[in-house]
Amino acid sequence: MTAQNRPVLLTAARILGGEPQDVLLADGVIAKVAPAGSLEVPEGALVIDATDKVLLPGLVDLHTHLREPGREDAETVLTGTRAAALGGFTAVHAMANTTPVADTAGVVEQVWRLGNDAGWVDVFPVGAVSVGLAGEQLAELGAMASSAARVRVFSDDGKCVHDPVLMRRALEYVKAFDGVIAQHSQEPRLTDGSQMHEGVVSAEIGLRGWPAVAEEAIIARDVLLAEHVGSRLHVCHLSTAGSVEIVRWAKSRGLPVTAEVTPHHLVLTDELARGYDPVFKVNPPLRTAEDVEAVRAGLADGTIDIVATDHAPHPVEDKDCEWDAAAFGMTGLETALAVVQETMVETGRLTWEDVARVLSTNPARIGRVDDRHGRPVAEGEPANLTLVDPTVRRTVDPALQGTMSRNSPFAGRELPGQVVATFLRGRPTVLDGEALAPAGEPAPQGTIA
Repeated sequence: MTAQNRPVLLTAARILGGEPQDVLLADGVIAKVAPAGSLEVPEGALVIDATDKVLLPGLVDLHTHLREPGREDAETVLTGTRAAALGGFTAVHAMANTTPVADTAGVVEQVWRLGNDAGWVDVFPVGAVSVGLAGEQLAELGAMASSAARVRVFSDDGKCVHDPVLMRRALEYVKAFDGVIAQHSQEPRLTDGSQMHEGVVSAEIGLRGWPAVAEEAIIARDVLLAEHVGSRLHVCHLSTAGSVEIVRWAKSRGLPVTAEVTPHHLVLTDELARGYDPVFKVNPPLRTAEDVEAVRAGLADGTIDIVATDHAPHPVEDKDCEWDAAAFGMTGLETALAVVQETMVETGRLTWEDVARVLSTNPARIGRVDDRHGRPVAEGEPANLTLVDPTVRRTVDPALQGTMSRNSPFAGRELPGQVVATFLRGRPTVLDGEALAPAGEPAPQGTIA
């Protein structure tokens, strides 16, 4: 019996942190849910003791950089999706800033097929808004939407769609197929040559500052454009207190605007730049403690809809250099859930049910993949699931992670929680915290305690 069709019985799992339940997975769906101890073990089933462990719908990342095609020295679809599975994800949206850019049906289909072949998670390509990310001409939005990859999220992430006319046209175009424009909010003329957040720290250490208004001005403009056009707008990696207030205002008007925050912006501040360690160089930059508090509050009250990793792997040479020469970006797939547990759950700001909302249900809905992912943990639903042991504490070691790259800002830091198992349509991709063989190969025999 192969891993693809072998039943799995989770005993005494706490669904969304609730009372212990037995959960049977069979034929790719959740076959039965019953009180702990009441289900018999089917013949040939893999039995997993889930006592004191939290069962969540599989996590969904709306913002992942898999680098392939073009930068396979940093990451590949295979290694990036393995990292995603280890982090508890069953679906990721792969950003378009590859080489070549994912601005045609051919490139997005290539990424989609690479994801299918890898078998770790479902990969949903994000299409570029403009040809070559140049911000001058709309890419083939309709062709990408109607391709086999069925693209619904479009972004020039890494660059801002700074031309208001082009942004308006993009918002108008995607309405035809219920798409969404995910904007990297950065006014380029206010951030030319900038290296970190503009503030006290940048002034003291002599690095060119990146003002909060460069983010906030684009968000304000795009919110108004979305209202004018009546189209969906998603704000990528929101990072300032002012940005939170603009999104809050938009939602008070009932506008179709959603927003994300990254794990690193929930906890890290610009004070870390004082050591000139490029691992802390990221776009948008780490902000102040006041901004961190504002984004946590925004996530807690629902102003910010989701947590998205902005997983941005780089080869060693792109980070092991002077700050000015270093690339922007941090890895994040394997630490995202732990950071959310530490900053939001253990502080009482979110429950495990809320975690499912911001890391699974909402991103699946925004990306329009909620027919398969982010579903309730209930009988008959797809068995895309994540089992977490919230009692474990572990020290982050980038050398032991599934991603090819080592640029984690949490290296050496103790974080709570451990993904014990991840299931993609009932097939375990991670068991006992270890990644399994790709799709089609047998799952391990025996019981995981």
